[in-house]
Amino acid sequence: MKKVGILYHPKIAAAGGLAEELANFLPSIDAAVWLCSAWEEEQARSEIEGTDLILSIGGDGTILRAARAALSHSVPIVGINLGRLGFMTELGPDEALDRLPQYLRGEGWIDERAMLEVQLADGGHYHALNDVFIGRAAIPRLVNVETSIDGALLTTYRADGVILSTATGSTGYSLAAGGPILCPQAKEMVLNPLSPHLAFANALVLPSTAVIELRVHTTHRAMLSVDGQVNVDLENGDCVRVRLSPHVACFLRAQPAGHFYGTLMSRLVQK
Repeated sequence: MKKVGILYHPKIAAAGGLAEELANFLPSIDAAVWLCSAWEEEQARSEIEGTDLILSIGGDGTILRAARAALSHSVPIVGINLGRLGFMTELGPDEALDRLPQYLRGEGWIDERAMLEVQLADGGHYHALNDVFIGRAAIPRLVNVETSIDGALLTTYRADGVILSTATGSTGYSLAAGGPILCPQAKEMVLNPLSPHLAFANALVLPSTAVIELRVHTTHRAMLSVDGQVNVDLENGDCVRVRLSPHVACFLRAQPAGHFYGTLMSRLVQK
């Protein structure tokens, strides 16, 4: 018997309704099921052991939470889109019941996506599927972000902050800040300053082996934001170290790999 976890966006009514519908349906195709709000990541982690498939019901933000919950177990995720863009999702809500049996039979292919590992000097340890932001918090004032790559100083950005993104995150915040789009299976990282003042403003594509250190110099509040969902206050002198994570996010896909590019155009060039 397969074990399926369902993570749903708790503030989208349709997501909760569809989650219940799928939870009632899955036992009829010989699958055990557990159900959890995607915002309860610790509870979800306690259920992950032995899970064969995760259904993420919401949008891309729900998938980010699902990926962190499944971090050390490599459980494949199928995203059901009830959000706006849905770059990472696989199905529309009307397709889920019909398509679930083929996913449970193991049909399709595994799409592995690189993640970032984030470490703070105080022991804080995080993982991101999309991106990491280091910069100003609520007060709209520039911060200085001393940026080193593999131990060599690159520059000190005087800016709103610096974004480090994966290939998956290259279509998100980094893209909005003028960064490049990477092939989704790429292992490279994008380093992108956000509104730098009188400084080098171009994004850099860094190899998968790079270790990036970002030290904040500021007289007011600064922050670390992981996937835009986990936010940590930073103080003057705090250093954030970012590298490629040893973990990957796994997605079970039925669509061919090239489907991403058509989806990209349809999402970005909306009429």
